Amino acid sequence: MATYVLIPGMCHGGWCYEELTGRLRARGHQVYPLTLTGVAERAHLLHGTVNLDTHLHDVTAVLEAERLTDVVLVGHSYGGMVITGVADRVPERVSALVYLDAMVPGDGDSCWKLVSERERQWYADVDDTGCAVRPLPFFDVRATAHPLASVMQPLRLTGGLERIRRRVYAYATGWDGPSPFTPTYERLREDPAWSTHALDGGHNLMRDAPQALLDLLTGVA
Repeated sequence: MATYVLIPGMCHGGWCYEELTGRLRARGHQVYPLTLTGVAERAHLLHGTVNLDTHLHDVTAVLEAERLTDVVLVGHSYGGMVITGVADRVPERVSALVYLDAMVPGDGDSCWKLVSERERQWYADVDDTGCAVRPLPFFDVRATAHPLASVMQPLRLTGGLERIRRRVYAYATGWDGPSPFTPTYERLREDPAWSTHALDGGHNLMRDAPQALLDLLTGVA
């Protein structure tokens, strides 16, 4: 049986993986849906210094405390930044990376750098604290503001990421308008080091394509 660690996108908690978590556990897998510092049920921890490094530590601390190895790291959207950094820091604990309509950063990349001007305008519309990005109106009603510093901070890679051989990208084909992840998908589709999949659903693949996503993840394991 496999071990999955599931990282949500901006403004969401581990609860966004509730259905997927239940299905994977029903098949006997270990599943850890995480909520990052400053978001959702951990929103009380939000302050101006919560950044990408904080979120990397959130995940590496769980891997170490739970003594997890051969982990399939799954990241949705912003979660792609997190799983990339975690795999770089503790590659000995990670067996595969799965990006769900997510960012795939290189060294020195930040969310701000990778997204389009449309997303930058969203990031810049901070809440009253001045340190968090407001959730968009169509997000889950449980969504909360997201730490701004985490989308501004560049990711620094040290070479550990190269040890991870299994890399999977799931692209959502059902965006209402152009997808900001199309260039990433098209680039990776031509890279023999990657396995790419186009799934029929909107950006929130966990909600829109649960069975296809379940099949993909169990196939990775």
